[in-house]
Amino acid sequence: MKRRTKVILGTFVVLGVLGAGSMTMLSGRAGAPEHAATFEVTIGTVVEKAVASGTIEPSTEVEVKSKVSGVVRQLYRDAGTYVEAGTALLEIRPDPTPLELVDARRQLELREMELATAVRELERHRSLQETGAVTAQQVEQSQRQLESAQLQVTIARERLALLEGGSVTVGDRALESVVYAPIDGYILERLAKVGEMVIPLSSFQAGTVLFKMANMSDLVFRGTVDEIDVGRLKAGAEVTILVGALQDVKMKGRVTRISLRSTRTDQSVGFPIEIEITDLDGAVLRAGYSATAEITVRRADDALLVPERLITWAGDTATVMVQTASGEAERRVITTGVSDAVNVQVLSGLEAGERVVDPMPVQPIER
Repeated sequence: MKRRTKVILGTFVVLGVLGAGSMTMLSGRAGAPEHAATFEVTIGTVVEKAVASGTIEPSTEVEVKSKVSGVVRQLYRDAGTYVEAGTALLEIRPDPTPLELVDARRQLELREMELATAVRELERHRSLQETGAVTAQQVEQSQRQLESAQLQVTIARERLALLEGGSVTVGDRALESVVYAPIDGYILERLAKVGEMVIPLSSFQAGTVLFKMANMSDLVFRGTVDEIDVGRLKAGAEVTILVGALQDVKMKGRVTRISLRSTRTDQSVGFPIEIEITDLDGAVLRAGYSATAEITVRRADDALLVPERLITWAGDTATVMVQTASGEAERRVITTGVSDAVNVQVLSGLEAGERVVDPMPVQPIER
């Protein structure tokens, strides 16, 4: 009988302990962990950013090509130099094949024969017009044929002169095998070498690139941003640009273009963006510098801030442990806003000056 009574009493003791624990959990209060650190809720600024990686490039880069074929005879300018539009860059020596020369000479002879035939035909029609055998319309047609034959002779003669001597005059304009700079700017790259063959630019072929030029006063950042961040970006967003080779430089810019099409690599998907540089911060830039762009997505000034690592998430609900006046830890639901991955804005649930308990207790240092 006594033994049964002890068992029943033991059961009530256990149930009482469990009930007390349940009441503590429901009330949301608990003693602060031993050696727990606390952080004060402060007021400050938090900026949410997206990061893009890329390079510094000229806004417009020009490829210099030739309109005549041949071999590079002489170079007048090299990479790294500044030139004005119209400056001679290189000279090309026409290097026609024997077949091309023979063909050009025979074409000239053929056009001259056609011209002589057109002259005789016009003279015959004019004499027949006096007797009434041909009409004025026929004479006029013969005159047009003569003018066409004269033009064909001129074209054939100019082509032969260009192949043989490298220059020719068309009207009051001299056409020669010297390539000139099309714009004011720096020569970024020289691709031509003395003795190399040059393929001319035409409607049927791209032609050989001889130089690459750009105006270095108009530079932009071109890079890619992760697909997770691209949906948060807007044209005109403020940007801070960090150049890897210039540690102390923080340039400013703004987003001018966000691509609608992604670029894929083996490891990620990114979207190309372009950023106009508005403030160089005193830097002297070179084309091709690798850089990182920190794009401002959202910003909150005079905001209540707590370290983001102190927040516990349960689904969409955020909570923190707040230290009360009695020294206990109270779990409280909060509403968050802008985050920079270190600090987070608190929209409701906390007040400035309150202290938030670090859920990870600090272990004392043994001496």
